[in-house]
Order: sequence, then C-alpha cells, then structure tokens
Amino acid sequence: MATTRKRITNPAAERPHPDATRRSQRSRQAIYDAALALVGEVGYPKTTIEGIAARAGVGKQTIYRWWSSKADVLLEAFLDLGERLVEAAGEEAYTIPDTGDVAADLKVVLRATVDELRDPRFEAPYRALAAEGVVNEELGRTFVSRLLEPSLQLYADRLRAAQEAGQVRQDIDLRIALELFVSPLAQRWLQHTGPFSHAYTDTLVDYALHGLAPR
Repeated sequence: MATTRKRITNPAAERPHPDATRRSQRSRQAIYDAALALVGEVGYPKTTIEGIAARAGVGKQTIYRWWSSKADVLLEAFLDLGERLVEAAGEEAYTIPDTGDVAADLKVVLRATVDELRDPRFEAPYRALAAEGVVNEELGRTFVSRLLEPSLQLYADRLRAAQEAGQVRQDIDLRIALELFVSPLAQRWLQHTGPFSHAYTDTLVDYALHGLAPR
C-alpha cells in the first residue's frame, strides 16, 4: 500500500529574516534624533554618548561602532536633519535664485538664513558644532568641508553670474566678496553682538555691494 509522507516544516525557518539594513537604519535614525534632542535640552557639554544611547534605545557599543565621538554623531545628525527637512518640503537641493537682480537675490537668501538659524531645531546643534570645531581641529575641518563649503560655493556661483552680467567688478576675489555677507552674519549670530534680523542682512547686502564711500 502506498503511503504519503507529511512534510515536516520548521516554522522558524519559514519566517522572513529581519532586514538587517532596515534595522540598522532605524537605529541610526534613533541615534540622530536622540543626539539632536539632548543637545537642545541639556546643551552640548552635558550631552554624552551614554545619554544618546539610552535615549535612542541602543547599546553604547552600537554608537562607537559607527562614530568615534559625540561630535561626530551630532555632525551627521545635523546633516541628516537638513536633508530630511528638504525632502519633507518636496524641494530640491537649495540654490540661490538668479532673477537678474543680485542685491535682491542675496537679500532673499540671507533672510532665509536668519530664519533657519533662529529655528530651535537648527540653532542648538549648529552652535554646538561651531563651538566644538574651534577647539577640535579635525571636527572643524569636517564641519567646514561638509556643511559650510557647499553653502559658500552657492554664493560664489551667484556672484560669478553677477560678474558675467556686469553687475559687480570683474577683478573681485569671489571668496573675499562672499565673506562680506556671511562672515558678519555668522559673527553676530554666534557672539550675540547685535540684533539678528532681516533688516540687518538687508543692510549687509547694501553695504557690501555699494561700499561705504559717499555716492
């Protein structure tokens, strides 16, 4: 008599394996969110790897597997925050507009910078990174190359277009020229040396483009 053999299955073997990549990304995002939240709540000096790990619900060794310091964690978290906000707004990578009026275009972007630096989501981590970059040379170089330089290049590109349009002198050093806008803005924001407003940045543009001599 013929017999049939029942197939013996292993329930554990049939369950889908966890997606290690997805789990890893969830852990990274939790760490980013924890680092940004803690810096905003207790400040950078009191933020620790242990605190970030506890807030994120991961082991401390998980953080050290990916980063060597809390500064490195915060830098990546800050960059990720910017990317997520741009994506959520459905925007492409930011560029300075070119309407043909260089003064108006620079005023628009500097006003937007004021608004961003006043945003609590950005202000605490940005200040922490800027301050730590002064005493931590390696972090400072990374902060400049990954965060500042791409933005500074946008100013250089817009001023170069203004040169080509005959709106600014041909012999200017573009790097020095862009610093006339961004350096005073950064100093006033970091050191609280005066009002930080749209009116201030509009005046910066007027002074930088037209000079201080009588007209």
